[in-house]
Amino acid sequence: MAESDTRGANAPEITVSELAGALKRAIEDRFGYVRVRGEISGYRGPHSSGHAYFSLKDAGARLDAVVWRSTFERMRLKPEEGLEVVATGRLTTFPGRSAYQIVIESLELAGVGALMALLEARRKKLAAEGLFDAARKRQTPFLPRVIGVVTSPTGAVIRDILHRLSDRFPVRVVVWPVRVQGETSAAEVAAAIDGLNALGPDGTPPRPDVMIVARGGGSLEDLMSFNEEAVVRAAARSAIPLIAAVGHETDWTLIDHAADVRAPTPTAAAEFAVPVRAELLAAIAELDARRKGAILRFSTRLRSELRALLRALPAGEALVAGPRQRLDRAGDTLAARVRGAIGQRALKCAGLAHRLARHSPRAHLAGQRERLRGLAGRLARLRLLLTERPRRAAEAVGRAFVREAALLERRRAEQAERAGRLAARMTRAYDERLQSRRAELLSAWQLLGAMSYRGVLSRGFALIRDETGRPLRLAADARPAQRLEIEFADGKVGAIAGGRVGPPLTPPALLPRRRARPDRDEGQGSLF
Repeated sequence: MAESDTRGANAPEITVSELAGALKRAIEDRFGYVRVRGEISGYRGPHSSGHAYFSLKDAGARLDAVVWRSTFERMRLKPEEGLEVVATGRLTTFPGRSAYQIVIESLELAGVGALMALLEARRKKLAAEGLFDAARKRQTPFLPRVIGVVTSPTGAVIRDILHRLSDRFPVRVVVWPVRVQGETSAAEVAAAIDGLNALGPDGTPPRPDVMIVARGGGSLEDLMSFNEEAVVRAAARSAIPLIAAVGHETDWTLIDHAADVRAPTPTAAAEFAVPVRAELLAAIAELDARRKGAILRFSTRLRSELRALLRALPAGEALVAGPRQRLDRAGDTLAARVRGAIGQRALKCAGLAHRLARHSPRAHLAGQRERLRGLAGRLARLRLLLTERPRRAAEAVGRAFVREAALLERRRAEQAERAGRLAARMTRAYDERLQSRRAELLSAWQLLGAMSYRGVLSRGFALIRDETGRPLRLAADARPAQRLEIEFADGKVGAIAGGRVGPPLTPPALLPRRRARPDRDEGQGSLF
């Protein structure tokens, strides 16, 4: 039998628990208190029990660490992800997992970790290029039709996103599957961002309106794919608004700085992408109810204002009653004056006619003839009484009578000619006076039309009044949305300042009918 077999056969048999306990005592005895320098990794805050679990690592190894709740509460320096520290504590083992760990009692700063220093240098470089500027960040669409998701197709992240989208506002989702951890993860994520941007708006699948790059929580090393420069540059040049949802709320990666929106969790990213459909419907219903109420209140207010204006405005008959009464009085006065003037002229003409009849040549001739008949009788009687001398005397008298008769005839002719001239002069004077009175009457009528504003309206102008009936002389007197009344020559219409023309506020008033002018003047005619 070999020597090695002999040694193995002579070794005492112990159980696994006894061996684990022996190792635990050996380690605790050999490394009772130690000071270990390393970088905190995998820290997610205190556990629900109050204890803190994380790891200390360097370039070549990793050491699990735990801080009990009582120690954590009184520690001055709290653990932070990526922080390089010097931890003081006891080294022990955890037999249940055959692992060893350090139970930390105090922490001291040891400088910025190498990994955090690398990320900080990369962040400053990309920020200097303007990739993180707030001015280049865009607003995500309020209601996208298509949402692109870049994540692992098998993880819980995609299920959380789809579940949240279906609860809030179901839309079409285009998933670009990638690895979210590992050597090829960064290249796949950058290619997915560029690939979604390369899709056409009407392609199959269509181009998304917003993009979500998501991953669940993990350690800093697990999230390193989203700190790669290629991924950050792809997010910065994306034409589609991008929402970064990498890790939990306490995790920060460089893609969060380049994205348009940073969501603390993938579920929050889905909430940022779409609104709540039920809330939108409720808001629309509320707005519609408010719109109907506003319309009802506005119409009620306008109706009340219209009733108030109608009560304030005088009736149409009241507006024209005064001018109509003044016109009737002026017409009656004018007619009375015309009748009086015509009566005076008629009396004057009658007097002239009586005087002409009294001095008429016919009457004078009749008198002379009567005188002549008397003289003829006297001559006849004298012819019987007188002799030749008397006859001669009578003949002389006859001749004298003939001469006188001729003279009388000439006078009669002259009187008749004079009477004709007087009749013609009287006729002309009457016609001229009548034409003068007619011209004065027409001038008064025209003056009456010219002084009336309706004459101005008939020439194409319009009179604008406000709701109180007051005329508006300037455009500056009209207020926006003020109700106006526009009066034309043939009627009135209502209007709103800066608005459309409406129905007339009052019935149109009738224009006075102008009396037709005679085509020609009728003469008086002859008085004889």
